[in-house]
Amino acid sequence: MELITVKIEKPEELNLILGQSHFIKTVEDLHEALVNTVPGIQFGLAFCESSGPCLVRSSGTNEELISLAQKNAYALSAGHSFIILLKDSYPINVLNAIKNVPEVCRIFCATANPVEVVLAETEQGRGILGVIDGLKSKGIETAEDVAERKAFLRKIGYKL
Repeated sequence: MELITVKIEKPEELNLILGQSHFIKTVEDLHEALVNTVPGIQFGLAFCESSGPCLVRSSGTNEELISLAQKNAYALSAGHSFIILLKDSYPINVLNAIKNVPEVCRIFCATANPVEVVLAETEQGRGILGVIDGLKSKGIETAEDVAERKAFLRKIGYKL
């Protein structure tokens, strides 16, 4: 077994959701979940099929995001994994809908941060062991940091 890491390639402003599923209809079901949750959503998604022709399957509403999702999924080539790239929308708005898709097994991360995916590769194939989501912690928040966090959440409309 070999351990490798793959960096997800994406512009800084895009959010991503990385998960694992179990069935070829994942592409269509995730597409429907996204468009039914956020009207006009801009996204690309790709899914690594892990049997039969073992293709990267894809869909979305934005050709650039679809292409970037395909590129990242193929770089991962980890069975039954999927990646969704979101433009001008956030995982918090779609995550429950995605988790409620019957064939979704787990979500590894949902973030705009830089992501590295830790993979194990054997003779059979690849599997995701985990992710490195963002940067290492730099300290413990102070009372001033708490006040800034609370003010920020209210500024962007996520708290009253």
